[in-house]
Amino acid sequence: MQTVIETKGLCKVYGRQFAVDHLDLTVPEGCVYGFIGPNGAGKSTTMKMLLGLIHPSAGQVTLLGRTLTPRNRLALLRQTGSLIESPAGYGHLTGQENLEIVADLKGVPRKDIDRVLEIVHLTGDRKRKVGQYSLGMRQRLGIAQALLGSPKLLILDEPTNGLDPAGIQEMRALIAQMPKSCGATVLISSHLLSELEQIVEQVGIVNRGRLLFQGPLTELQRHSRGDVCLRVLRPRAAAEVLRESGVRAAEGARPGEWTLPPLREELLAELVRTLAARGAGVVGLTRRTKTLEEIFLSLTGEPDSGEEAAV
Repeated sequence: MQTVIETKGLCKVYGRQFAVDHLDLTVPEGCVYGFIGPNGAGKSTTMKMLLGLIHPSAGQVTLLGRTLTPRNRLALLRQTGSLIESPAGYGHLTGQENLEIVADLKGVPRKDIDRVLEIVHLTGDRKRKVGQYSLGMRQRLGIAQALLGSPKLLILDEPTNGLDPAGIQEMRALIAQMPKSCGATVLISSHLLSELEQIVEQVGIVNRGRLLFQGPLTELQRHSRGDVCLRVLRPRAAAEVLRESGVRAAEGARPGEWTLPPLREELLAELVRTLAARGAGVVGLTRRTKTLEEIFLSLTGEPDSGEEAAV
C-alpha cells in the first residue's frame, strides 16, 4: 500500500528539550489516521513540520511520495489541505467571500466553492457573515477551505476542540467520509482516544515527542481493553463459577459485584453463558476502556495489575 506521509528520524529541539524525538510516522493512502497523545506531546509541532511551517532540527519528511524541501514545498502544499489550531476567517465577510479569498490564493477555480460547501453542509449559510457562525460552523468552514482544490491529503489538528457533543458528532461523521467522498487521506490529531475510535483505521500514539505505538486500530484496542464490571443477582452461584473458571475476579463494594480482568471477547461470552446456565442471574456487564495514561503504561511494558495471563 502506498504511503502518503512518511517521516524518518524527525526531530524538533528547543534548547535542550525534544518537542519531537526521532519520530517515524507511516500514513497509508486512503485512510483516516488518528495521531493521539496528551497535550504537549508534540502533535501540533509534528503537523507544522509536515506542512513546512517550522523547520525540523533533524530528520526527513516525505509527502505524497516526494521528500519535502524548500523548493517543492509549495507544489506539495497545493495537494494538501490543513486546519491547524483555530480556523482562519474574516468575521465581517460571508462564508462565500472567505472561500473566494482562499480559492484565489490557492489558484483554484471559484466554482469549486459550491462543491466544498455541500460537503461541509454550509450551502445554506454561504451568505451569512462568519462573525455570526457558531464555533462548529467555523470549524466546518475551515475544513471547506482545506478541501478547496481537491487535496490528496488533509491534516487536521484537534478539529473538535471546543465543540458541543452535537458538533463533535457532526465533525466525526464529516471526517470519516473524507477518503470516500473526497479521495483524501486524513491525518487527524486528538488528545482523546475515545474521540477518534469511531472514525480512524490507523493510529499513532505519541508521548513526550516519542512514538509509542503505530498500527491498525484493532491492534491498539488489544492494549486499551480495561477491566470488566460484573453484576449478578445470586452471588453464591457466581462465586462458584468464577472459582471454577480460574478467572482472577475481585469482589466489589456491594454483594453480587466483581471486577474481572480484561478478558478476550470469546472468553467473556463463554463465562456469561456459564453464569446464566448455573442460575447466577447476570444483570450487568460493563467493560472499562483504559485511559491514555494506562495505555502508555501497557505500551512501555510497565506492570499492570489488570492484565490477564490467558489473553
